[in-house]
Amino acid sequence: MQEDSPVQNENTPDTTGEQPRRARRRNRLIVLGAAGLVALGLGGVAVATTGPDRPAPTAVSLDAQSRADAASRADRSARESSAPASPSTSPTVSPSPVTASPSPTKTASAKPKPKPKKTTKPTAAWVDPMPGASVTSCYGQRWGTLHAGIDLALPSGTPIRAAAAGTVTQAGDAADGYGNSVFIDHGNGYLTHYAHQSRIAVTVGQAVKAGQVIGYEGATGDATGPHLHFEVHQGMWNQIDPAPFMRARGVNLGC
Repeated sequence: MQEDSPVQNENTPDTTGEQPRRARRRNRLIVLGAAGLVALGLGGVAVATTGPDRPAPTAVSLDAQSRADAASRADRSARESSAPASPSTSPTVSPSPVTASPSPTKTASAKPKPKPKKTTKPTAAWVDPMPGASVTSCYGQRWGTLHAGIDLALPSGTPIRAAAAGTVTQAGDAADGYGNSVFIDHGNGYLTHYAHQSRIAVTVGQAVKAGQVIGYEGATGDATGPHLHFEVHQGMWNQIDPAPFMRARGVNLGC
């Protein structure tokens, strides 16, 4: 008859050493549990405990996973914040064209400013044929012959001017020693004669005004020097004294 193995209880002394091993296992589980609780509270570590017939527990690092998740969220947040903002679709306002303001129109009531009148000195009807000249001979008898005009002297080439308005009837060499001469008919029965010219500046039939240049002083014909021989005719070749005639018309020839 086989003997039953003795049953061991808590009060029976342990002769096989099983009780100390169980005590050490419990202590080990308690230590691992405490460490797991500490790791879970501080670093997020979960500890899996095993029974006496299971393999040793494996610690899973929840802290590393949480850090990876946080890094992923931070990286995604950084990418989203750094993504370029889409351009606004607000309509572009084109610049309005600059229009020139219309110039003010003149009203009918505005009176235009009167233009200043030119104050030109009116030309006298009769003028000195060679102003500033010296008188070398007056009208009258000279050397037993009638000197039928007044001699006016200035340097050769001095301009000779028409004594009054009229029409040129002769222009060229005249007889009786007058040399180059110009005759002007003034239309009132009087003519003027300009002799001894060096050069003539008008032609027959030309209308001239008082003071217009008709030639230049010279010594052509019978002349002892450059001078103008000026005569006034009442009808052709009917010479009269030019001094009183011109004086009556506001011109003093010095005789």
